[in-house]
Amino acid sequence: MQLADNPTYQKTRLAPTPSGFLHLGNVLSFVITAGLARKTGAKTFLRIDDADRERTNKLYVQDIFDTLDFLGIPWHEGPRNLREYEQEYSQVHRMAMYNDALARLRQNGDLFACKCTRTQIVVMRDDSVYPGNCRNLNLPFDAGNVSWRLRTNTNKILKMKTWPGEIVEATLPASMSEFIVRKKDGFPAYQLTSVIDDSFFGVDLIVRGKDLWNSTLAQLYLSSLIGQDSFKDATFYHHALLAGADGNKLSKSAGDTSVQYLRKEGKTAADIYTMITGLLNIEDRADSWEKLVDLMKV
Repeated sequence: MQLADNPTYQKTRLAPTPSGFLHLGNVLSFVITAGLARKTGAKTFLRIDDADRERTNKLYVQDIFDTLDFLGIPWHEGPRNLREYEQEYSQVHRMAMYNDALARLRQNGDLFACKCTRTQIVVMRDDSVYPGNCRNLNLPFDAGNVSWRLRTNTNKILKMKTWPGEIVEATLPASMSEFIVRKKDGFPAYQLTSVIDDSFFGVDLIVRGKDLWNSTLAQLYLSSLIGQDSFKDATFYHHALLAGADGNKLSKSAGDTSVQYLRKEGKTAADIYTMITGLLNIEDRADSWEKLVDLMKV
């Protein structure tokens, strides 16, 4: 099934996680988001995913603003600096919404408590798929050191609207069977906060890497259970990931591809954009995000 030709959207978002310095792969995703916003008339919202309080660091939050400003990548809504982020936009200000959703899931019998650790699951399953050990143990939700998992039906058909116009039907992948919605530290998990935030801020065009395809399916599954039906109407674009010279996916642990490191080495914004074209095997130079978008034909 095809969507309408040349669709327009209200809002897209940049959603970095402040758990490390941003790298070239993050920049590519930001540029694609800005390009699709320009093409579809969408406003861009800056959403900083900081619900993982153990990994969030103010230095990394500041790096988000520094990187976007240095590279000239625009956003129209959301925090402009560290103060606005802390006072208005941090996910801690939306904890009541997340907890309400968790309470609804629990009341409807959609959850169970789980004491399994990631290490235990890896030992039990080479593919790290949750084996369901705690599904029928009826562990108390308020017990210490338990996560909350969603009871899932892997046969349920999910429909995803994708850019530029196809509607894809799929089922929940095995890797997302009975996924976690509340972590052992008591904070809501990414799948839940992402659905609620995108619905709350009116995001209808979601750009993310292909590595988050399974997460999108999990979020579509979750959205109807927590009353966020508008999320199912959003359109998704999953872009290819940027790989380093060794062929591996770039990560925040790869310091030599972080924008902060490159800036300290004297690289300009044009240098960074041209580095990305090189990693994409595009011969032309790019001196701005607009030029990079044009070269990628986004």
